[in-house]
Amino acid sequence: MISRKADGAQTAGLLEIQNLTTSFRIGRTYYPAVDDVSLSVAENEVFAIVGESGCGKSALALSILQLHIASYTQVRGKILFRGKNLLEMGEADLNDIRGKEIGMIFQDPLTALNPLMKIGAQIEESLSFHTAFSAKERKDRAIDLLDGVGISNPALTYGQLPHELSGGMRQRAMIAIALACKPKIVIADEPTTALDVTIQAQILDLLKKLQAEMGAGIILITHDLGVVAEMADKVAVMYAGQIVEQAPVGEIFHRPRHPYTRSLLASVPSAGGEESSLKVIEGMVPSLANIPREGCRFSHRIPWIEGGEHENLPGYHEVGPGHSVLCTCYRNFRFRSGLGTTGDLSASGPDITGELSVGKQGAE
Repeated sequence: MISRKADGAQTAGLLEIQNLTTSFRIGRTYYPAVDDVSLSVAENEVFAIVGESGCGKSALALSILQLHIASYTQVRGKILFRGKNLLEMGEADLNDIRGKEIGMIFQDPLTALNPLMKIGAQIEESLSFHTAFSAKERKDRAIDLLDGVGISNPALTYGQLPHELSGGMRQRAMIAIALACKPKIVIADEPTTALDVTIQAQILDLLKKLQAEMGAGIILITHDLGVVAEMADKVAVMYAGQIVEQAPVGEIFHRPRHPYTRSLLASVPSAGGEESSLKVIEGMVPSLANIPREGCRFSHRIPWIEGGEHENLPGYHEVGPGHSVLCTCYRNFRFRSGLGTTGDLSASGPDITGELSVGKQGAE
């Protein structure tokens, strides 16, 4: 697979996910939370995965490093990092990659951090495992990392426990742990969840700064389209375990094709809009046990699109360079008046993103 950067240049993927399916056991039956997903992440690229809660984003992220409970999980497909399939590696080989080559920023730092270990010790844990640093070198590196992620008194924070820190400081400490060994891939799972707007902006600025310094590829898991517009080079829109649309960020925001992508964009509140009502997507993401095995999985939430416009076995359709859409329902989609835009939205449809702007690439 080939990744396309914002300037149109093509680069081989640093991380290649091919036909990945991750299933969880409920009773005696396995149900796929991630279903036949393929994507590619290049060096110095931010690949955003966006969708509602329950769409499989975090399940996909944890599958990359095989952090699911093995006795309840089946993982099939290929996850190629520098040409080596992570799914074929033993635990010892995986441990050589976890933290060193691929770092992860977990969604909730308060539960991800060890409550009984000081912050400095948790940073040094990865350095101790992956480097030959002396004790002094590990401590100096840990303090430098805390300083680098914007903590004002890194020497003090080095000796503190997680509960002694604010939410923003815990998130910064989690980032320091993820970046301790200068990984080539960073997986950021909802890195700004539960943080106030000011701290969110600081964390995003920090990630962009650190990425520029390290040249790492970032997989950004989020449901916040504002974060996607600010950070991403490429975007995959995920629904019910599947990638329903994948494109460069400018294409997603200015030429969205799949009904789910368009509905997500239409549901973003407009800061300057005259309408006061919040636009919503009717219905809910289906549970694992109730995901349809045939047909478009989003069809029950868009009843105004006739059944004949969906494929029985949806496939991907290339609608532009690096832009693919699942199911033929994208061809003749109309917003109802309740979703904010009416009439036919053609292939070069209007910009429906309201106040959102694309920070990394700009409008196309």
